[in-house]
Amino acid sequence: MDAIQKSLLEQVAGLHEVPEGAYNIRANGQKAGRNTTANIDIVTKTDKDGIDIIIKPGTKNESVHIPVVLSMSGLKDMVYNDFFIGEDSDVTIVAGCGIHNCGVQTSEHSGIHTFHVGKNARVRYVEKHYGEGDGAGENIMNPTTVVELDEGGYMEMETTQIKGVDSTVRTTTARLGPRSTLIIKEKVMTHGRQLAKSDFTVDLDGEGCHTNVISRSVARDQSKQIFLARINGNAACYGHSECDAIIMDEGVVSAIPEVTANCLDAQLIHEAAIGKIAGEQLTKLMTLGLTEKEAEEQIVNGFLK
Repeated sequence: MDAIQKSLLEQVAGLHEVPEGAYNIRANGQKAGRNTTANIDIVTKTDKDGIDIIIKPGTKNESVHIPVVLSMSGLKDMVYNDFFIGEDSDVTIVAGCGIHNCGVQTSEHSGIHTFHVGKNARVRYVEKHYGEGDGAGENIMNPTTVVELDEGGYMEMETTQIKGVDSTVRTTTARLGPRSTLIIKEKVMTHGRQLAKSDFTVDLDGEGCHTNVISRSVARDQSKQIFLARINGNAACYGHSECDAIIMDEGVVSAIPEVTANCLDAQLIHEAAIGKIAGEQLTKLMTLGLTEKEAEEQIVNGFLK
């Protein structure tokens, strides 16, 4: 891998060197490195571009890194990754995509990640998107995530997009079994004329299951964001979605909730708050010696932390 690709890896996966444990690194549409362990296998698909990540039942305290980097202008990359997480396992999966585009053509990465989470298994999934480059070409990322949680399964998703992505549509669908839990935490910052759309659909099918979908975002310049959260309570369950957004300059944010109770014992809540930075917050920081711009940056960084 060259210096640009290594820099992208650091941005999206926090990797300064080859990670410990299982990993699959993809660069410009090709496999750039792979390692498996006794408990985690990574297998190349034979029918389409992508991999199967197979985690044995009972696997504890192990991680999988599967970052993607693109450094060629005009490249369009599409992958299908399936995760099979065995019963009673507890693992961390680190994904993410970084694009460096210094050309005039559009560079695009789309990935469909499907998670099959076994009974009483726990998964922490971390995904970061990042773009850079001084060319006229756009950086586009369209991730799709499909989650299937068996009885007692737990999954926490942390997704972040804070720089350089011109257009993104994040689509997430999930089905929850009895006493399972899905926690989604997304952080998004857009600028320029960027567009970011998050589309979540969660079906609470099992008795005693629970979901919490939380979005925090900042829209700057003339950028636009759309947050859609559909929660369907099909059993005795609890569902909550929350959108907190700051708008700056001429930014636009739309929060669109849809909660449907198909069961008498379904408890569903949606919250949304969109507004500009409060004047008293700026004033307080400026009395400490910060300029208005520096004060804004401090508030934004704290909000997205």
